[in-house]
Amino acid sequence: MSERPEMPPGLLTIREFMEWVDRQPKGTYELVAGRVVVEAMAPGLIRHARTKMAATLALRSALRAAGSGCDAFIDGIGIQVGSDTIRIPDASVNCGPVPDNDSRLLPQPVIVVEVLSPSTHREDTVGKFRDYFRVPSIRHYLILDPEALVVLHHRRDENGAVQSAILGAGPLTLDPPGITVQVESLFED
Repeated sequence: MSERPEMPPGLLTIREFMEWVDRQPKGTYELVAGRVVVEAMAPGLIRHARTKMAATLALRSALRAAGSGCDAFIDGIGIQVGSDTIRIPDASVNCGPVPDNDSRLLPQPVIVVEVLSPSTHREDTVGKFRDYFRVPSIRHYLILDPEALVVLHHRRDENGAVQSAILGAGPLTLDPPGITVQVESLFED
């Protein structure tokens, strides 16, 4: 039987959350408005895992081909949202300062990716949408639907307006950081 986390009383700051995480059993924990959210540790779907990997590899390949200096990360690395929230996207792209290898947070996330699953659909499309666009550096939020094989691309322009498009195939331009990926490459073959 796996250990359960010792849930903290009350609201936590980012610093308190990081200290709390160090004392917990392995798992995925987010901080949302000061409250700890424990991600379910039930085995995930193969489709979900393959989509996360395909998206990360497609983004990494495009970044390298463009010589962007940015890097792609698969889940586990946090995005700080304000002073009381840390989200953990399924994949992300960081540009700017190179993160320290011992850091748990990306300093300059530009692209965040979530892969839909039945249990996270509402949070991915509403709660995380709201939170990710509170981060000034984030310009693209990609929501991947591995069943329908479509991408919901939310893009924040220079004026702060968010535009959305649903894409099922073809090129997807992500500027910044100045890359293009094929929508099909974001999904498992």
